Amino acid sequence: MPPRHPQLARAFALSNAGQNAEAILIVNQLASQGEPEALYTLAEMKWRGGMVAQDPPQGRELYRRAGEAGHAQAAENHTNLLANGVAGPRDWVNALQRLRGEARRNPRRREALALIEKMRLTDNGDPASLPEGQPLSTSPQVTSFPHLLTATECAYLRQVAEPGYGPSTVRDAHRQLVRDPIRTSDGSTIHWLMEDPAIHALNRRFAAITGTSAEQGEALQILRYRPGQQYHRHFDYVPAADNQRDFTVLVYLNHDYKGGETCFVNTGLSVKGRKGDGMMFCNSLPTGEADKMAEHAGLPVTAGAKYLASRWIRARRWAP
Repeated sequence: MPPRHPQLARAFALSNAGQNAEAILIVNQLASQGEPEALYTLAEMKWRGGMVAQDPPQGRELYRRAGEAGHAQAAENHTNLLANGVAGPRDWVNALQRLRGEARRNPRRREALALIEKMRLTDNGDPASLPEGQPLSTSPQVTSFPHLLTATECAYLRQVAEPGYGPSTVRDAHRQLVRDPIRTSDGSTIHWLMEDPAIHALNRRFAAITGTSAEQGEALQILRYRPGQQYHRHFDYVPAADNQRDFTVLVYLNHDYKGGETCFVNTGLSVKGRKGDGMMFCNSLPTGEADKMAEHAGLPVTAGAKYLASRWIRARRWAP
């Protein structure tokens, strides 16, 4: 959408010319006047950092203000953040009320609402029930959850992820996404602004099977493995991390491909779920050390394309 205000267009031109200080001054002036696109632009700057210091709580507040001023995308971002409680208080009931209003004019929001209405949820958005886990291994601890997601939920995750595929990434010690050196798949990260109430409800389901809270999870990743692509043997455990990746949750979003098994290389356990099946495994021991038996690999796909939802879950809150 083109800027609504000519001065904002001038700010963008100044920024493109490297005159960021002048550009930021204009954006701040317009935002102070309540100009919707300027409020949204400033929200993006505060949320992501770079030209200004990163400040997610302030970014969230600016999304709220921009939405109230009439910026549709800002309003949806605020709804998502209310649902997932990132960078501010969580208000599931208010988020659903807002989503119902957004669904009247936005087909994608209508899909999210329809998905939620098919889920069996508590008043707080948690799953009212879970499929029974089936232990596959005790060392490492591996449990499968048949039918963790419905076919419609799998299709929705793939649809949301589709525009965002790029080389798979991993977070470094500074929480920044960098190219994964051992994973050759393509990945699409459903980051916190994209995490609509339906996807947040799924993330709460993933948390529930591990006995953790949704706030401990990293952003959900959707992985696509085409023929020849794989994830070489590795640990999800992060050495020296002060907030460890204790659990990994994987959900198979399709099964019409060949190869691609998840293999625990030190035990020989090999898993290949059907669409909607989930698997949880523990990466660390009760002592906090890495479980050496949890080394695993995603074997090469030999035909078709494998789609997998992946969520790493930390020992403590990870979301800002």
